[in-house]
Amino acid sequence: MPDPYSQITTVAPGILDVLIKAMELRAADPRSQAIRKVFLSLVDLPDAARVLEIGCGSGAITRELAHLPKVAEVVGLDPSPVFLAKARQLAAGIANLYFDEGDARSLPYADNEFDLAVFHTCLTHVPGPEKAVAEAFRVLRQGGHLAILDGDYSTTSVAVGDHDPLQACAEAAIAGLVNDRWLSRRLPGMVRSSGFHLQRLDSYGYLQADSPDYMLTLVDRGADILVNSSRIDSALADGLKKEARRRAESGEFFGFIAFTGLVARKPPL
Repeated sequence: MPDPYSQITTVAPGILDVLIKAMELRAADPRSQAIRKVFLSLVDLPDAARVLEIGCGSGAITRELAHLPKVAEVVGLDPSPVFLAKARQLAAGIANLYFDEGDARSLPYADNEFDLAVFHTCLTHVPGPEKAVAEAFRVLRQGGHLAILDGDYSTTSVAVGDHDPLQACAEAAIAGLVNDRWLSRRLPGMVRSSGFHLQRLDSYGYLQADSPDYMLTLVDRGADILVNSSRIDSALADGLKKEARRRAESGEFFGFIAFTGLVARKPPL
């Protein structure tokens, strides 16, 4: 099953609703918020900065960027009209926030327009991510910053022991929802090849145990993918989903993904 985000304009409305719910759920999780707070604090913005989030989805991170100190304007870009409609709805009343429709690999902006370009859990879904990074370089001003936070999805785990059946759900979810689970490990070379100077490369652990709302969605979606690919039947999928919730209710659930944070700079004149 191909990554739905990589062909988002052709995805059925029902699947888009599921994706929007998952994006907003993860963004609202206190652990995700703590990771972003630390990560974004590493970016040195000028006064009255103009910020672009590429692949903004439902706008959860774009809304956050709009409230950062020194930020005058934020633009969120996404290829999905459905995502953008939801983003505009959720951002109603935020005066310095705008949304555009477009492709990360061919940005609809002139050269040297922005002070910061952000990819938040986006590049792993983009076929040809090198083009997106090169486009970010083009639209950034001299001395502008690139900030990438993405999952090192090869680390995704919900297993609590060897041969844990729930791990099959997590692996099916990543295989079906991520275009390239290894991308974050190639990011340093990719940004350097585009002309950026790498400033920071960090790892952040995203762990859900007590209230694993987002990681449960991965189990559910993985189980559904296994059914749709005829690897298991719906009765087994229901059983796996119930087992995940039993663990959550009894305090036995463990879900983990490592995230890679990268900050780079377009060389000043």
